[in-house]
Amino acid sequence: MKQERTLVVLAAGLGSRFAGGIKQLQSVGPSGEVIMDYSIHDAIEAGFNRVIFIIRHDIEELFDRIMGDRIRAICAKKGVEVLCAYQEKNDLPGGFRCPEERVKPWGTGHALLSCKGMLHGGFAVINADDYYGKDAFRRAMEFLDSLEEGSEGTYGLIGFRLGNTLSEHGGVTRGLCRTEDGWLTHIVETKNVIKTQDGARAEVFGEVRDLSPDIPVSMNMWGFTPDVLDKLEDRFIEFLGERLNEPKSEFLIPSEMGLLLCRGEVRIRVLPTTSHWFGMTFAEDMPGVRDAFRVMTEDAVYTTPLF
Repeated sequence: MKQERTLVVLAAGLGSRFAGGIKQLQSVGPSGEVIMDYSIHDAIEAGFNRVIFIIRHDIEELFDRIMGDRIRAICAKKGVEVLCAYQEKNDLPGGFRCPEERVKPWGTGHALLSCKGMLHGGFAVINADDYYGKDAFRRAMEFLDSLEEGSEGTYGLIGFRLGNTLSEHGGVTRGLCRTEDGWLTHIVETKNVIKTQDGARAEVFGEVRDLSPDIPVSMNMWGFTPDVLDKLEDRFIEFLGERLNEPKSEFLIPSEMGLLLCRGEVRIRVLPTTSHWFGMTFAEDMPGVRDAFRVMTEDAVYTTPLF
């Protein structure tokens, strides 16, 4: 029996913007593909055989109409199972009750907890609206396959080269990674990273610094084993005890992994990739993204249509 390898797609945050024509769901491929199509394609090619979309109940019908039904049909032909998990702001552990003034769910860490009980093997986590590239998915799969059966507390983070993630149109936020012998020691969440002729520049710890384009950065692509859900749930209960009544508090995967790392509860391998990351932080990014997919299609990296 083929080992279960699941791609978890964080899509709950897209819902409020679907009807307005969210820019990340605009066509970018030569045959009208959206970024998420390429992620599903590359994951299947790398060997992933299940996909779980994390959405919300209130956007389920809209999600199916825009994306879900089409992806299910494509994946069914390839023997890939597609499921949905549901992130709801009221779904809290530890007997906590969501404050009435809370508007949004609790962030990506909370979203991942909605998959508890659905994951039985190594899995990868990605953002729905980011392009990660073929090599990134291969690296994630190689890492998961390298783990011993029953492995716990050892996770992977796809480390993109900073220079492959910058925008020509303004500053971006990036998680700058510090490593030792390939293992993550610290993530520095850094805002307003500006592309320069020789690399990048940003304010780090109150000082403006030039940054090497070769620094590994986190783009929220992870390789996990199911035990991470227990660790996150324990941490979320702690988080709620501290920040339940903060209306805009967020329980985010990168910050929580950083905390667990500092506590010595996990080890995180940084998996370098040659892939270029694409996203549409600015509306002006869209023509460049479309051009990149056109070139990759002309170079036979992808077919058109994709599926």
